[in-house]
Amino acid sequence: MSLSARHTLSVWRRNASLYRRTWKVNLLPNFFEPVFYLTAIGIGVGAYITEMGGVSYVEFLVPGLICVSAMHGASFEVTYNVYVRLMYEKSYSVIVTTPVSPDDILIGEVLWAITRASIYGGGFFIVAGVFGLIPGVSALLAVLVIPLTGLMFASIGIAVTLRMPRIELFSFYFTLFLTPLFLFSSIFFPIDERLSGVWLNVAEVLPLLHPVRLTRAAFAGEATMTSVWDASYIIVLSLGLLFWAKGTMRKRLSS
Repeated sequence: MSLSARHTLSVWRRNASLYRRTWKVNLLPNFFEPVFYLTAIGIGVGAYITEMGGVSYVEFLVPGLICVSAMHGASFEVTYNVYVRLMYEKSYSVIVTTPVSPDDILIGEVLWAITRASIYGGGFFIVAGVFGLIPGVSALLAVLVIPLTGLMFASIGIAVTLRMPRIELFSFYFTLFLTPLFLFSSIFFPIDERLSGVWLNVAEVLPLLHPVRLTRAAFAGEATMTSVWDASYIIVLSLGLLFWAKGTMRKRLSS
């Protein structure tokens, strides 16, 4: 990539400046959704399920919902917001008339999406800590998984956005992609206990499963070869998608 740290950070700072004006409106929906899930399902269903995975049900939910918060924070930023700047506001077409390159824009947007993912995921982590749902010091390692989750879903989302023909089609991305991830990534139940054979292999491809397992391993104070696989999956998928998105971004801004 043809990157300039100064120009990349200028894209990040532009987004941060805009976010400061609207952070209250943007923060509340994405932040409180997993809080509501934790409260309703943890207290409601948790009254009937005494234990899951060796911990109380509400404690079982926390690692997954942290990752969901980070996923939503990154995804909304690189879908609707990037699409509006690309297609309606034509902000990028103006920016590339300056020394800022398409690669700077791409990475600047991804860095900002990681920042938003960290705000939402970190905020939920703090809330869980306030309610006594952070089990020990090892769980602090989960904080490192939050930006990794943001990186992966920023990479997925921006790759999709650069190929999206109409803004209305993002509803398919959220409903038919992110929602199944939310439901079948070991957040509400251990998939390895409920799925077998080919379906377990299919589940292993799901992106959200890997940060959820990493976060749960951090909460349990465990590190296994599965954790190495999960981290490798996140990094390789993210870099591969960013490399692919690089060429698409250049074509979109040069046409």
